[in-house]
Amino acid sequence: MDDAGAEAPDIRPAFSSLLEDSAEDLYESAPCGYLSTLMDGTIAKINATLLGWLGLTREEVVGRKRFSDLLTVGGRLYHETHFAPLLRMQGHLGGVALEMRTAAGPRLPVLVTSTLKRGADGEPLLIRTTVFDATDRRAYEQELLRARRAADEAREQAEADRAQLREALAVLQRSLLPAALPDLPGVETAGYYHTASPMELGGDFYDLFPVDDTRTAFFLGDVCGKGPQAAALTSLTRYTLRAAMIQDADPVDDLSVLNRALMERYTGDDPRFCTAVAGVFERAGDTLRVRLASGGHPPALVLRSGGTAEYLRTRGGMLVGVLPTAQFTEVSTVLRPGDTLLLYTDGLTEARVGPGRRLYGYEALLAFAAARAPTGSRALVDALTGLLRDFGDGLDDDTALLAIGVPATP
Repeated sequence: MDDAGAEAPDIRPAFSSLLEDSAEDLYESAPCGYLSTLMDGTIAKINATLLGWLGLTREEVVGRKRFSDLLTVGGRLYHETHFAPLLRMQGHLGGVALEMRTAAGPRLPVLVTSTLKRGADGEPLLIRTTVFDATDRRAYEQELLRARRAADEAREQAEADRAQLREALAVLQRSLLPAALPDLPGVETAGYYHTASPMELGGDFYDLFPVDDTRTAFFLGDVCGKGPQAAALTSLTRYTLRAAMIQDADPVDDLSVLNRALMERYTGDDPRFCTAVAGVFERAGDTLRVRLASGGHPPALVLRSGGTAEYLRTRGGMLVGVLPTAQFTEVSTVLRPGDTLLLYTDGLTEARVGPGRRLYGYEALLAFAAARAPTGSRALVDALTGLLRDFGDGLDDDTALLAIGVPATP
């Protein structure tokens, strides 16, 4: 026989049996607790559901206990000081979280809703209360609370770990720089290191130190990459160059020594290189005679006492550590009273500025220096420090500065 022609089952008998449930049965077996109390809280009626939750009999409760007697100490206090007065004032309170005592001992978390029933004259006659079992909700809330506490603890631990890492990185970064520049008669020096990220080791470096009674060596550079590998390369570069310049303060020869050291240490699939400028100056009366050589590094900048600025270009200087036959060329200049020599890394010139985030560039740096010439080493580094700060998030690379100058004649 076709299903389409089948007769639908008659469900009216099932509905009829449901409708035969008495109001009393619905009250007693409701999925929530019901109770009615007099205005003083004495329980006049309570359903079987709530009695079952509490483990009590009707004889123990009706006419013998008040609603507050079913609550814990804290719940009873809240009921007397807040719940009952508000209910009398408003006539209705809904969804109040309380705890009830059970005969077996455990507390029962509940949500309570109460309504005043008034007579024809408006006077309150009794209180009708509905009680919902909130055990599952309480467990859910406690689980949420535990999860929140665990998340807070994890965040606090992560922040503590980051702070510890930042401190360790800062200590390591400082170990790759001179603790202080030497105090040299008739010479003013200043250095500065800007860290783009406290969570990442940079590869910029500089140093300045006497090599004998008349000569002082200096260098500044930038290794490729960031992080621990860059730090290792920086350490090797700095100490190799320092040792070479103490042994023989010849800028070209010293860069050649560094080039050989990098070529021997970093070979195969992990080539490492750097840019560097190395120099030496010698006091001659009230002037400094400066010789320097560059290995692929941005040109040094000289601010003159007459109010001008110019680059010292070292043409032909190759990257250090790339080719075994790298060539380096020396350039020389004389610093007179009021002149200042500035060495810097490319974090300064490659900062992004303006709405179009264009490179700051060499022309802008030259104009910045010329506008402040003549100026001493410390004043120049202070001005550049402010410039770096103004770059904001446009400065995404570490930057090292080293200035050497002859104080102006009073």
